[in-house]
Amino acid sequence: MKLYYSETPNPHKPCAVAKYLQIPVDYVRVDLGRGEHKHPAYLSINPNGKTPALEDGDISLWEAHAIMVYLAHKSGSDLWPEDALDQIEVMKWLNWDTAHFSRHAGRLWFQNFFKGVIGAGEPDPAEIEDAMGFFRQFAGVLDDHMKGRDHVVGDSLTIADFGVATFMPRWKEAGLPLEDYPQISRWHDRMATLDAWTNPWPANYATLG
Repeated sequence: MKLYYSETPNPHKPCAVAKYLQIPVDYVRVDLGRGEHKHPAYLSINPNGKTPALEDGDISLWEAHAIMVYLAHKSGSDLWPEDALDQIEVMKWLNWDTAHFSRHAGRLWFQNFFKGVIGAGEPDPAEIEDAMGFFRQFAGVLDDHMKGRDHVVGDSLTIADFGVATFMPRWKEAGLPLEDYPQISRWHDRMATLDAWTNPWPANYATLG
């Protein structure tokens, strides 16, 4: 099984899940700075030209959330719940995160941090203001949901936690006002006790080149 990744937010999720579950994975690092995600060899695996991607025999997957489901299901882990209604609840929160929470946190991360890394110019104040308004709206939804909860879904860790927490380790880089959301902060403090979450990147990996 090969997991293609770069050290960016979306690959963080399946890399953390693979490490948490101690799945024997061959990691392949895709160098975005060298444009390897646009090379024909990689596009044959993920035609979107994005990371992550996964190959397991004849199975080829892209999209971080789908890869997390696959890894948890294949290993028989309850990170992907057995109960169908719990599975639906996990998918609800992963879809919500993609459409709302991480979407706008990602916009802030890009403007406040990643633009400078890739030399894409100065932060756009109008874009930051717009993204911050939406982030606060949806952070309020999550903060309210997490009252009295240790996990996003149910009473134990699931891939919903790995998915929704994507930008929490990067909150300072992104300029996210995490201090205004005590329930989110408490929840992510628990996530931060997991070595697989705080250190998801493999020590040994192959490269496309």
